Amino acid sequence: MYAPAGVKTNHNAFPIPDTMKAWILGDPGELSIGQKPTPVPKKAEVLVRIDAVAICATDLDNIYHGPPAMIEGGLPFNKNWTPGHEYMGTVVALGPGVDEYKIGQRISVEIHAGCGQCKRCREGMYTSCHNYGLNYGDVDKGHRANGFTTDGGFCEYQVNNINTLVAISDEMTDEEGTLVVTAGTAMYALTELGGLVAGESVVVTGPGPIGLLAVAVAKSLGAQPVILTGTRDNRLDIGTKLGADHVINVRKTPDVVAEVKKMNGGKGVDYVVECSAAPNAVNEALYMVNRGGKVCLAAFPHDKALVDIAHIVRNNIYIYGIRGEGKSATHRAEAYMRQKRFDATLIHTHTFPLDDLKEALRYAKDRVDDAIKVVVKADMSNAAKQAAE
Repeated sequence: MYAPAGVKTNHNAFPIPDTMKAWILGDPGELSIGQKPTPVPKKAEVLVRIDAVAICATDLDNIYHGPPAMIEGGLPFNKNWTPGHEYMGTVVALGPGVDEYKIGQRISVEIHAGCGQCKRCREGMYTSCHNYGLNYGDVDKGHRANGFTTDGGFCEYQVNNINTLVAISDEMTDEEGTLVVTAGTAMYALTELGGLVAGESVVVTGPGPIGLLAVAVAKSLGAQPVILTGTRDNRLDIGTKLGADHVINVRKTPDVVAEVKKMNGGKGVDYVVECSAAPNAVNEALYMVNRGGKVCLAAFPHDKALVDIAHIVRNNIYIYGIRGEGKSATHRAEAYMRQKRFDATLIHTHTFPLDDLKEALRYAKDRVDDAIKVVVKADMSNAAKQAAE
């Protein structure tokens, strides 16, 4: 029976097994399913029963290439490591002293728990913690990022710091709950970094999950107009449903920058959120903004890019890089979703059981059936039966 000292459980309502099913990464791209000990929450931590996990493009980078995952100071391969980071679930055990959350509470999670001591963490920028990846295996002091520096969510249970938890409405489906952090990333880009206020004009380049939810968040915040660019008409159509005032298929438009300015009354926009990672995306974003405008880079290009720095300097343009959420933006995003300001489920396209993770990853990686956000869900009935026995 799972009963660690100092940990509060309710086995009648939520039986917890001593071991759990988990996917484990071997060589690049090679995952196998096995058993691991069920994690034990420490001070300021809870144990989360993982109900659903969304697949992020960064998961694919981690699984097939390694970075930005950093396990034991290096590449994550053959280290008994479990990837996955965009998950939601149910609190089933409380670490010592935890009373901020209750057993049985549904939550979505931010993955980064900063060290809380460095300069960036004290500013609320815990995704930029100076101790990133420096304390693997010793999470009592220092940074932790589930699915990047410690085990992630492609399993049945995981521990999370209480600072990373976001309570979600019982009306929210599991699949929608996995999207809260993606919406929080868009919120952080637009509000905390960009300082977006109602009436400002926004371009989002790239209709992937973050780009599409950036459209939704920007429109909900009162941006006008909101313009979305991309290469797939069906995704641009989703962007329209999420609030885009105009969409541009870049393959059908000879001069995208000119078209953006035309749609904005002949002038550059106030803010561009770049989510495409296209080779010339940074420069096009720079040419789309007006003088004194802002550009947020939210994609992870694999190649270095030539950037028109002279144009940045001459026009006093601000550039921000963003890695995930920060400053509790995820809580604000959840509030918008709870109030039905936008329908994040429009980007959820496929669901697979946890046992079929390899097929789910194939759909996400190869965009099978034009997959956007692919979710895997655990069947916890067998785990509960095992725990009860």
